[in-house]
Formats: sequence, C-alpha cells, structure tokens
Amino acid sequence: MTRPAPLPASLLQTPFAVADARELGVSPSRLRADDLEMPTRGVRLLRAPAAGVPLPVDETPTARMQRLRAELLERARRFAPALTEDQFVSHGSGLAIIGAPIPYTSANRLDLHVSARRPKPQPARRGVIGHRLQVRPPDRLRVHDLPIELPARMWRQAASTWNVDDLIAAGDFLIHPRNAFATIEDLWNEVDEAGDVRGRLKRALPEIREGAESAQETALRLAITRAGLPEPELNWCLYDHSGRFVARLDLAYPEYRVASEYDGRQHAEAEQFARDADRWESIRVLDWQLVRILSHHLRPDPQIAVDKVASALIAAGWRPGRR
Repeated sequence: MTRPAPLPASLLQTPFAVADARELGVSPSRLRADDLEMPTRGVRLLRAPAAGVPLPVDETPTARMQRLRAELLERARRFAPALTEDQFVSHGSGLAIIGAPIPYTSANRLDLHVSARRPKPQPARRGVIGHRLQVRPPDRLRVHDLPIELPARMWRQAASTWNVDDLIAAGDFLIHPRNAFATIEDLWNEVDEAGDVRGRLKRALPEIREGAESAQETALRLAITRAGLPEPELNWCLYDHSGRFVARLDLAYPEYRVASEYDGRQHAEAEQFARDADRWESIRVLDWQLVRILSHHLRPDPQIAVDKVASALIAAGWRPGRR
C-alpha cells in the first residue's frame, strides 16, 4: 500500500479547512486518504491512533460530566474550521467550554450549539444544533481558540432548556471575581435587552450570589436558605486570635460561629485527609462548629443537609424566624 504523501507542517496538529489545504498545494486525492478524519464537510484532521482505553466502570457523576465536557470541547475544535466569520458557539455549549457548571445528563454526549445572527442563515450541519438569533451587535470571546458568544448572552440562551437552579449555579460562576465573565448587572441587563421568554431568568437572578465556588456550594446554599435558615456568608476567611489565617469557610455564620461545607470526595488520599483533619481541628479550637455535608446528605433529599445545618445553628442560639 502506498503511504500518503506528507502534509504541510501547519496542518498536522489541528483540524484544518479543505480550502486552506488546497491553497497549500494538497491534492484532492490526498484529502481523501484514510489517515484523515472528516469531522464535518470541508474539514479534515489527521487521524490519531486508536487509544483503546475503556471507560471506567465506577465513574462518578462528577467525573462523567468532566469527561463529557472535554469531549464537547474536542468536537467544537474539530468543527471550528467549518465556522464562517458569522458563526459562533452559543447556549449551554459555550457555558460548558468556559468552565461553567452545567446540568447533569444521562445522555452519551453534550449537544454542540452553533449560532448566527439574522440576516445570516442558521448553521445547518450534521452533529450540531444550529440557531438563527435575533439581530444584535456582534460581540464575542475567543476561548480555546473558538469564537464564543458573550457569557451573559449564553446564560440567557441556556434558559430555553435549563432549570432555575442550574441557571443560578451558572450565574454564580459567571460573576465570581476569579472568573469575571460577567457582573450581576450584566445578567440583569441581558434580560432587560433580550427578554426572558420562560420567566426562569427573573426567578434565578435574585438568588445568584458573588462568591460561590462550585455548583455543590450553590446547591447547599439554596437548600438551606429556601428552608428558612439564615443567609450565610460565602467563602468567609477565619483567623485566629493573633490574626493568622486558619481557613476559608464555604458557608459561614460568624454570629453563631457555625460553618458548613460540601465535601464531594469519594476517596481522599491519606496525606490530604490528614491535612483536612488538622484544618477541622484548627476550626474547632476557635470554638466554631463545622458541618460537613457529603453528597448523600444533599441528594436525593436535601432535607438531610438542612437538618444538619439547622441543628448546629439552633445549638449555637439561632431560632427559627430570625435572620
């Protein structure tokens, strides 16, 4: 069998447009060779050797969503050379690519949403969900070298399929100073300018908070505040009497010296567990009570987590009806 002719070096590492390859002198027959994949029409990619690595049997829900997110990014990269200058990744796909929390799904893959704005036509390619959006000034980011809709706009677009709590978790992520993808004012302005067809966004906005660092923290906060418990301080820094930093507490009630945190680890390494145990002891020595919430405390019945936090607050002097 004749070996395919070598490709230009610029085409070896990333997906490339057929038109770009032809300009570099690559022949049509070379572009049909078996060592190239076709992610979508007009795009080629040098085929990688088959890895043959089976999926883990005991894959956790968190690990599974991380895998699906990575696979979505790879599909978007493979599709990117086919995008016109008017097309971009949008909706929940864009949120996933920038790292925002996304709804858990039992599907085998995440949808790839690609949009264009009127009067340009809706993207129509196999393997993507195309959208033709209302006329608005083009204003995008480039993330992983992909054109992506502005985060506040993607957050609004995701409301077509996401529930309120998922929108809150994504909103918490977007406005966190560490991420700085949007401000709470940006989210409100987006709703004012482009609408809220299903009413989910205006229900989500009052419960978005700056400071939440994970979707699990958001879920715990929503569970306890909706049950009538006080609103906690988020990621509150605890210092000892000499001013030495002791711990950053996920959800804190300084008035009652009670804190709660979500611990989603299934198996902690011995060294990490030892560090955590020392941290817990340092918090206890300062006369704080730390309520650790594990995954089975929050799901499927969040009342277990609520009861644990409520018991600690009541023991510290809080009474129902007080904020």
